[in-house]
This record gives sequence, C-alpha cells and structure tokens, in this order.
Amino acid sequence: QFSGKSVGIIGLGRIGSAIAKRAEAFGCTISYNSRSKKHNTNYTYYSNVVDLAANCVILIASCALTDETRHIVNREVIEALGPEGILINIGRGALVDEPELVSALLEGRLAGAGLDVFENEPVVPKALLGLENVVLLPHVGSDTVETSKAMADLVVANLEVYFLHKPLLTPVV
Repeated sequence: QFSGKSVGIIGLGRIGSAIAKRAEAFGCTISYNSRSKKHNTNYTYYSNVVDLAANCVILIASCALTDETRHIVNREVIEALGPEGILINIGRGALVDEPELVSALLEGRLAGAGLDVFENEPVVPKALLGLENVVLLPHVGSDTVETSKAMADLVVANLEVYFLHKPLLTPVV
C-alpha cells in the first residue's frame, strides 16, 4: 500500500516536486534531500541522503547524475532504508550502486525496488530479472502521446532558432 507512507525524494527539482505533489494526494509524508533547502515548501529537508533514507519507507531517486550524485544510493543509504524499505530509481541508473542494490535485495536487507533506469543501460543485471520484489521497466514513464508530441515540437523549435542564429530554447550546458 502506498497511501500514508513516508516518502523520501532525492532531488526536489521539477520532477521530484511533481512526484511529491502526487504522493501528498495519497496522504504520504514527504521529506527530501537536495543541493539546498527549498524555502517554498513545507516538506522536511535532510542535508544528507543517509538521514533521509533512515526516515522514510519509500526512497525515490530523481536527481540529476553528476560526479557528486554518482552512487548517491550506496550501501550506507540502503542500510539506512532497511529491510522494510523500497527504493525507486527514475533518475539515472548510476545514481544507485547496482551491485549493492542487488546484494541487499537478495539478502533481504531491502524489501524491494522499482527501476526504470539501470547503471549500464541497456544491460539489466541478470540477478534482478528473477526477483519477485523488483519491478523493472524501460525508461518510458513520460512516453505519452502528448509528451512525445511536445518533445518533437521542442526539437523543431530548437532547430528553427539554431538556424536563425538565435539562442537555443533548451541549451545543454
């Protein structure tokens, strides 16, 4: 059951905030870790991911992948989440130390995981494929007709401004 659970979100950006809003509708208590505390929210802020994991049942990784966030969900975080905890990674595969995740799932140190990204995509660790406490999905959560059209429109709009020598709408920095 999802309703009423404590949900921790790593990365309270656009996607993390949207997840929090939806989880709130299910009566979940929300806490988060981000580079900095967000002053426009009433969610509980944790300055480190270990404390966040220790204070939630469901931990959702939705932050960007950087040198600082690579393997942000490591053995220590998984241990803090504990044997009743669920890890969901919808960010980038390398946010999670996959061998540690597999080990924790096999040994019962983590209750389950929901993954739509993997560290070495498209390769999914074989050990995950047969586990009943894991849900695996290709990274298609945003693949609706509306979202696909919006993405295609954005590509066209970026190409138009590029060839007009104007600033890109969504530059990659």
